[in-house]
Amino acid sequence: MTHRIPVSVIVLAKNEEQNIVRCLGSLHWAEELVVVDDRSTDRTAELARLHGARVVDHPFESFAQQRNWALREGGLRNDWVLMLDADEVSTPEFAAEIQRAIIDASNDTVAFRTCRKTMLGDAWLRRSDSFPVWIMRLVRRDRAWFADSGHGEVPVPEVDGEMGTIREPFVHHPFSRGLNDWWQRHIRYAEREARLEMLSATQLSWSDLIKSDASKRRRALRELARRMPCRGSLRFIYQYIVKRGFLDGRAGLQFCRMMGCYERMIVVKKWELSQER
Repeated sequence: MTHRIPVSVIVLAKNEEQNIVRCLGSLHWAEELVVVDDRSTDRTAELARLHGARVVDHPFESFAQQRNWALREGGLRNDWVLMLDADEVSTPEFAAEIQRAIIDASNDTVAFRTCRKTMLGDAWLRRSDSFPVWIMRLVRRDRAWFADSGHGEVPVPEVDGEMGTIREPFVHHPFSRGLNDWWQRHIRYAEREARLEMLSATQLSWSDLIKSDASKRRRALRELARRMPCRGSLRFIYQYIVKRGFLDGRAGLQFCRMMGCYERMIVVKKWELSQER
């Protein structure tokens, strides 16, 4: 690609010196790179600046709030904004489709769904991670916002306008800092999920379970799973058997086991919190 695409890319980071160079290097096609750094104590900010990014510091509250803060306060130059995390990577094909999408977008288009390939080492977790899972990551500045959900965010929130779809995936490396780092993060996520589940009174919409909108079906299925016994085992069965994660080989088996353990951690954390009360 010989010219820059008029897109500002926001990269969320905290102590990501192992990932930030790979992430920013894959974004050479974008006109503006901004790293929102959550008070890193390693070389994340230094390396980001060396690779052409402007670095702004902001304490992390949640993924959605961090992205929304960047949209409001990041001083962005472009109308279109792509959101990535430091362990995510663009591809030339993904960039090319973004370029086509924003050129063809109507004035009513305020955002685009995207999807990502989740990797465990060199293995693509295509089936065990239910590819494609649609997530809103490309938005028109000041016209689309992100919403919190559990430890993360609503994958495809409601927007005031039309939402397009970018089918070419970007790449996610959640295990790039090792399995121990993944476990430590998910212990924190499990505690956050447990607290939110205990405080939340979200109603299950049975009709959403059979809707054609995959994002609504996924949210409804998640709400149903939270109400079921043996949810850790059910998560494993769903990903490994129903979604055919076994076709991903040993990496698929490992990933499905880990996600089952994560669900069990949430249950244990909820029990622990109930005992404290």
